[in-house]
Amino acid sequence: MLTTYLHYGLLIALAIALVFAACTDIKRRQIDNWLNAAIALGAPVFWWTSGLALWPDVALQFAVAIGAFALLSILFAVRMMGGGDVKLLTALALWIEPGAFLQLLIIMAISGGVLTIVMGAWHFLQNQKERLAIPYGVAIAFGGLWVLAANYIPEELLAGNLG
Repeated sequence: MLTTYLHYGLLIALAIALVFAACTDIKRRQIDNWLNAAIALGAPVFWWTSGLALWPDVALQFAVAIGAFALLSILFAVRMMGGGDVKLLTALALWIEPGAFLQLLIIMAISGGVLTIVMGAWHFLQNQKERLAIPYGVAIAFGGLWVLAANYIPEELLAGNLG
């Protein structure tokens, strides 16, 4: 019972961390290293409360995170993604099972595209000359929250039928 409470407490903490990451990215166009580190360091406790085996479950989480970091680092190198975004997605890959992580990437891409269009239109309408900086942490957080709601929250809780 305690592990169940801890499990859902960790999911709530992750959701709060994602909202915080989105807010700081909007405000400062930065996702702090301490936040990304806290998310990553919470993953092993989440694995334990989820009952994941070291092999192959945890190994697969690491493999996906390493693969995500490698691919996203290329996007960082060509200035298509910020470093905080790369670290946030890598940390999320440690939490979210591979199929759901792919779902996160798809939702993130769609919401990031919408965010870019809306901000680009606003930028154009305001006749601003400086380079437009998209707070992509918002799209990452939205995708992460979507995946948490769709894959990790019990249906009874979402429907309000707890009794």
